[in-house]
Amino acid sequence: MILQGSFSESILMNNEIRPYPVSPRETAGITDMSKAHFRYALQESDYPNLIIDEPIYDGLGDVIQPGYYQLALSDERNFLILIQSQKAVAIIPVFKLEDDGGADAREKLNQQKNKRYLKRQKKEIQKTNEARSKKGMPPISDNIHMEAKIEYINDGQYYLIMYERENIRAWGAIKG
Repeated sequence: MILQGSFSESILMNNEIRPYPVSPRETAGITDMSKAHFRYALQESDYPNLIIDEPIYDGLGDVIQPGYYQLALSDERNFLILIQSQKAVAIIPVFKLEDDGGADAREKLNQQKNKRYLKRQKKEIQKTNEARSKKGMPPISDNIHMEAKIEYINDGQYYLIMYERENIRAWGAIKG
């Protein structure tokens, strides 16, 4: 029992283990990724999803209906764009912006030890992607942390919208 516990603990603490299989699980000679709903499915979105539970009314009588939306930050980083079905529904001004990807991240990437680790990891991922492509699976892509939230603030009677993608955070407000 001690051996089992120490083994699982050492496996969990090992940073060389990647959660992506080199080859897919096979059932009856058909791989999972060769099925149509895997092969022809839409790719994941580059924007965080925002769920609006109640209709949001503005002073002009316009309404944002409840539903699932994507939240995007404009290129100039001064507006949040609320998107539904690839159409912009609302443009929200940004009143606060934070960018944590400054000099510290660049300095860490330039360290020689980190460069060697990233180069080795890139080779492993390339090797895995080649094996996955032979089986009809899509390549491994980096996961980017994305989050979007909305909450109603009673004091000012407005909706606060928070956008986060990787190291960029932005806040916007809709007067309701």
